[in-house]
Amino acid sequence: MTKKIVAIGGGENGRILDNCEKASYDTAAIDLEIVALTKKDKPNFLFIDHAMTSSQVEESYYQTMKKIYGEKLGCNCQDLKRKELDNFEIVQEKIAWADIIYEGGGDTKAMLDLWTSKGFDKILYEAYENGKVISGISAGAVCWFKACNSDDSVTGSLESIDCLNWFNLYATPHVNEKGRKESTKEELKKNNMVGLLLSNGSALEIIDDKYRIIKSMRDAYALKCYWQKGIYHEERLDFFLDYQDLTNLIEK
Repeated sequence: MTKKIVAIGGGENGRILDNCEKASYDTAAIDLEIVALTKKDKPNFLFIDHAMTSSQVEESYYQTMKKIYGEKLGCNCQDLKRKELDNFEIVQEKIAWADIIYEGGGDTKAMLDLWTSKGFDKILYEAYENGKVISGISAGAVCWFKACNSDDSVTGSLESIDCLNWFNLYATPHVNEKGRKESTKEELKKNNMVGLLLSNGSALEIIDDKYRIIKSMRDAYALKCYWQKGIYHEERLDFFLDYQDLTNLIEK
């Protein structure tokens, strides 16, 4: 079974902002690629915004994503709410139904704590192994890696947290935002890992043991960063048409 994942560094999705204005839609080309990976005319899209701890925001987020994946991209849409994770039958039914599983942004640590406490992390990995397209943005992008750069939900300061460790990389979203690159540089010195830094509008696409960087904004970019023999290395990753060996990204 072909394993597929798309991790999006960030970007707006056309939501209605607090000032009642409509945000830009920055992830169009990436969303198209996610749907294309299913190889279906009308795939089933399952939204799981477990990184949002407010049920009101969770529902609003889903309605925005439903407009994209349902109305624009022609998917059948459902969501799996945080409160439904206690119902094993509902979880199994919706995961089995899905062709695409998409986690939104929010509080990465709270999301991971919820998943591990409910055993949902294991269900997601099984879905990945079974060929579902696993995707997400911001918190929903970095959670699949060994560790990530995340903003503390209370203080707002940047910190490192352990993630699901599907891939041996340190992931940073929103690297175009102030402080992300500097914080990641210091954390990589401590943990001796390879860092993948994604800007808004960029994404890492992994198909089995191959990868490529894709983008949906002209100024989007991705970086591979690491320390070696006391020297910090920063490589700008090309946006590939062809897939590359994943080991080239993971190894120094």
